[in-house]
Amino acid sequence: MAISREEVVKALRSVSAGGVSDPVSADLVRALQVEGDSVRFVIEAETAEAARALEPLRAAAEAAVRALPGVAHVSAVLTAHGPAAKPAPQPNAQGGAPSLKLGRHPTPQQGPMKVAGVDRIIAIGSGKGGVGKSTVSSNLAVALARQGRKVGLLDADIYGPSQPRMMGINQRPASPDGKTIIPLKAHGVTLMSIGFMVDPDQAVVWRGPMLMGALQQMLTQVAWGELDVLLVDLPPGTGDVQLTLCQKTRLTGAIVVSTPQDVALLDARKALDMFAKLKTPVLGLVENMSTYVCPNCGHEAHLFGHGGVRAEAERLGVPFLGEMPLDLDVRLAGDGGRPVALGDGAPAEAYARLAHRLVEGGMA
Repeated sequence: MAISREEVVKALRSVSAGGVSDPVSADLVRALQVEGDSVRFVIEAETAEAARALEPLRAAAEAAVRALPGVAHVSAVLTAHGPAAKPAPQPNAQGGAPSLKLGRHPTPQQGPMKVAGVDRIIAIGSGKGGVGKSTVSSNLAVALARQGRKVGLLDADIYGPSQPRMMGINQRPASPDGKTIIPLKAHGVTLMSIGFMVDPDQAVVWRGPMLMGALQQMLTQVAWGELDVLLVDLPPGTGDVQLTLCQKTRLTGAIVVSTPQDVALLDARKALDMFAKLKTPVLGLVENMSTYVCPNCGHEAHLFGHGGVRAEAERLGVPFLGEMPLDLDVRLAGDGGRPVALGDGAPAEAYARLAHRLVEGGMA
C-alpha cells in the first residue's frame, strides 16, 4: 500500500525532540517528497549552529516516518537558512588576526590620495623582468636608511614578491583588529609585501580588480608611521598595478631601471611612456648590471653592453641617476637576506651614491 503525504505530515507532527514539539507547526519542514515507498524531507534552521542543535529532532523525525506502514526508504537532511556565524579573530603567534586577508575589489576613492604619515612616494619600475628592479629597490631602501632617512619599502610585485627573501624576513604582519596591518622592519627599513601573507610556494592567481584591491589595502591599511620616503617595488611591465598606483596615489615620481642592452631599453621606453601618459614625473633612470669586474684578474667587462641607459636619459632629457655593477656579492647578499648596501665595497658605494643623489636632489 502506497503511503500518502498526509500520513507523513501527521507522523512528523507527533515528533518532539531537541526542544521542539511538532516541527511542522514550527515551520521547520521543507521539501517534503513522497514517491512510492520513499520519503524525503529537509529540516531547516536559521543558522548552522541552530541546525546542529536540531540533530536529535532530525533523527526522531526520520524514525517516526520510517515506522509508518509502506515506507521502505527515508532521507531526512538538516540544513541552515543563513551562513554560520564568523568566529572572532584570534591573535596568532605574532599578534596578527587570522581573518586578515589581502586581495579584494578596490573601494571607490576621489582622485589620487596621500598615504598618511608618508612625505614622499617613489615608484621603482621597469619595462621588463630580469633587470634587477627589486635588487635596486631593496638596496636603495637600505642605502637611504643608512643616510638617516626614515624609509619604507612596499613590495607591489603581487605575482612575484621577492622582498621577503631579499630583506631576510619572513613573518606574518600583526593586526590588532583584523583591518590595520602592522608592517615589519628589517635593516632600518619598514617593509610590507604580499609575500608575508601567502605561502612562499603558493601562486597568487588573481584578476585585475583583486590586484588593485590588494595594492590599495597595502597603501591605506598598513600603519606606515612617519616616513621620509616610501619606495614601491613595482611588477615588471605596464599593467594594472602601475595604473592603479599612478592614478590613485600621490606620487613624488618614478625611477626606471634597465640594463644597457637594446632589448631591455626597448621595454624601458614603454615604461617611460606609461609614466608620461599617467602624468607621473620620471625622477631618473638607473643602469643596472652595467659593469662586471673579474674578482681574480680585475678585468672590466660589459656583459650587457654599457652606457645605453645614460644615452637614453640624455636623449629624453631625464636625469641619469647612476650605474650599478654586476657583482657576485650582490646576488649572494640578496639570496642571504642582507642587501649588499649594508656593507662596504664597490656595489655598496654605488648604492650610497645613488641614495645621496636622491637626498641632495630633494627626491628622498
